[in-house]
Formats: sequence, structure tokens, C-alpha cells
Amino acid sequence: MITLAKTVQRALRSLRLRVAGAVIGSPKLLAAGIDCRPGFSTRSGTIVIGDGAWIEQGVVLHAFGGSMRLGRDVFLGPHTVIYGHGGVEIGDACLIAMHCRIVSSNHTVPPFGTDIRSQPDILRPTRIGRDVWLGAGVTVLGGVTIGDGCVVGAGAVVTKDLPPGTIAHGVPAVATGARLGSPSDSLSP
Repeated sequence: MITLAKTVQRALRSLRLRVAGAVIGSPKLLAAGIDCRPGFSTRSGTIVIGDGAWIEQGVVLHAFGGSMRLGRDVFLGPHTVIYGHGGVEIGDACLIAMHCRIVSSNHTVPPFGTDIRSQPDILRPTRIGRDVWLGAGVTVLGGVTIGDGCVVGAGAVVTKDLPPGTIAHGVPAVATGARLGSPSDSLSP
């Protein structure tokens, strides 16, 4: 009986995301309170969620008329926020821990006396490769590419590209090593 209830619950949550405009494969888990909005005002956007996704409670997926593509077997921890204005791509088998933030735009900074809010966003595509682990509370800024197999420590702010296999942490995030056998292995101490 419990299995049937969970199956129905997952089907209803999946339907809710589809009605909101997401294209979604066959998820492993869709928790309560996922906020999914592909479009914004008159701009339609796309959100594509691959098979095997595990999306925890309170996750925010707002494409704001841009695009967002999550690969297969992606895990999004509780209260992760992804804004897809300029396009976000997350590769297969990624682990995005709780309270992470991934953005793909920045605000224009006009001359003093002109309201920042009145200016258009600068769209900056963000790409996260496959098999990437973002620790709790990581922020990935717009325009960044994180290579396959990277590990980013909790609380880091990623402002620049990270080569495949890099281990990084800090504010701003800096490379401190590499996964054994990765293309960045020569960075290890």
C-alpha cells in the first residue's frame, strides 16, 4: 500500500512539473515544494530534467525564459536554487548538495543615479560537466564552466572556470588539488 501511495505521489508531482512546462524523464524522487517556472512574462523558456533525477524539497528551478538542462541521475539537494536566464546545463550523475545556487546571468551596473533594477540582465551561460560534486551552499556564478569530475567544497563561490577533475574550495574558489587520474591530476600537491 505504501509503495502504491509513493508511486501515485511521484506521478502527481511529475505531472505538476509537466503542467508548469518542464520536460521530465522518469525521476527517482520528486519531493514536495519544488518550484518550477520555465517562462517569465512573455518569454517562454525550457526546463529539461533527465531520467533518474532526485530532486529534494524546496528546490527552485526558474528559467526566466532561458534554458535549463539537467542530465541523467542528477541529485539536487534541499533548497537548491537554479536560475536559467542565460542557460544552465548540468551533466549526468552530478551531486548538487543542499542550499547551492547556480545562476546564468548578472545585472548591468549603470552609472550612479540610474537604477540597477531598470537595466537588462547580462546573460552568461553556465555549464557543469558530468560527475561533479558541489558541496553544501556552493554558489556558481554566471558564465562559469565546471569541468567533468570536479569537486567544489562547501560554501565556495565559483567565479572562474574549473578544469576537469579539479578539487576547489574557498571564496572565491581556488584549485587546491585534483582527483587521482584526472586530466588535472598534475595540480595535486
